[in-house]
Amino acid sequence: MSHETTTRTRTLILVPAMITLAVTLLRLVGELQGWSETLFNRAAGGGGAIVGIAWLVPVFGAWFGWKLTRAGSGPGGIGRALGLTLLALVLVPALGFLADKAGIEQQSFTIFGILVAGSIAALFLGLRAWPALGRTLLSYGLAARIPVVLVMLAAILGNWGTHYDVAPPNFPEMSPVARWLAIGLLPQLTFWIAYTVVVGALFGIAAAAVARRKPAAA
Repeated sequence: MSHETTTRTRTLILVPAMITLAVTLLRLVGELQGWSETLFNRAAGGGGAIVGIAWLVPVFGAWFGWKLTRAGSGPGGIGRALGLTLLALVLVPALGFLADKAGIEQQSFTIFGILVAGSIAALFLGLRAWPALGRTLLSYGLAARIPVVLVMLAAILGNWGTHYDVAPPNFPEMSPVARWLAIGLLPQLTFWIAYTVVVGALFGIAAAAVARRKPAAA
């Protein structure tokens, strides 16, 4: 990646990364203070909470796609980019379905390994779909998820009782650092990075299609 491309990517993700960090800190405070469960879900995984950074991915994915297209760095072909992105989108659920049909226990480390590998493969496809957008989303994903990884380490070591440190049901007993690796570091830097790149790319491609229909400003 050239210095010019690196600088452009940093400029493009700066404000989104700052907004995402602010939402992460707001959610942490909300959970520690026991605010609304609808807004700040403290259950394992924290799924469905209104205050969360997963919801920002479609918004920023569309924003990145629009800006890159208007700057002349759009996808080589909308159809190819969309096809690879859709393939990446269904890859992990398909692997989970096949593993279930094969009788692999859903809470086992085997299925965990399969889903991690599938996430890495999905990430690769997402990067190939539209490289300029993929690199931007990867950089944004790292900027978004590394703070979460650090928060999870502190939460697990401190036993804060937030979704950042609560393990899923029937999770085996292990040391705090091992638990952080299993529910924090690995998922955040594989599954959630892949989610950011693939889902962000889906919305970015839609924004690119719209941007191409509008004449560029003189």
